[in-house]
Amino acid sequence: MSRRRTLGTKKKVALLVSAAVAAGGGAFVMASTSNAASPQTAAESTVCQGLATALGNNQRFIADQQAAPDAQSAARIANREAVIAQIKVQQEASGCVVGESAQGSQATAGQPSQPSQSSQPPQAASPSAPAASQAPSTGNAASGQQVCNGSTVTLSGEAGAPAASSNQFPTGTKLKVTNLDNNKSTTVEVTSVSGSCALLNNAAFEQVREPGKFLIRRALIEKVG
Repeated sequence: MSRRRTLGTKKKVALLVSAAVAAGGGAFVMASTSNAASPQTAAESTVCQGLATALGNNQRFIADQQAAPDAQSAARIANREAVIAQIKVQQEASGCVVGESAQGSQATAGQPSQPSQSSQPPQAASPSAPAASQAPSTGNAASGQQVCNGSTVTLSGEAGAPAASSNQFPTGTKLKVTNLDNNKSTTVEVTSVSGSCALLNNAAFEQVREPGKFLIRRALIEKVG
């Protein structure tokens, strides 16, 4: 009887250990799944970086309007707040940290614009820039003065016909934006003010974007009118 009890006890201990290992493995799998489902930051995803930059540009625009309001500031701020809400929806749908904000390589808020650019001689186009005949342009194929050197380009989140907004160029200025990663370009008119050198609305950005991306890292921006 004693021997049978001893063997029975060992079997019970073995079963308990096996159950504990299985439970631990299950917990490990659950933890791994949880970690894999964690939202990505702008540093981890190009998509998230583009959305964070778009959010930051709109927040900066609102801050500028609040710092120096005019008769139209309230309407502009309300419009950009709606845009920010839509960007947050896109962040959640893309698996990004909702509400994460970043700034592009454009001039920071509070810095003066660069009107002197219009008087500077045209700069040579970047060697990596596509020729006008090679790029499948969706707008005016003319080349002009290269501006906003080193700037990235993202979307404002605004609807409507293809257009751009800028903190450096007045309404009516025509800008040609070329995505050097896919050689697509579009020529649009500046229709409003923003917190960056060149910010495309949704329709214009769709014309030059790469699938699934909300940020153009290698952009050629030219003033053509």
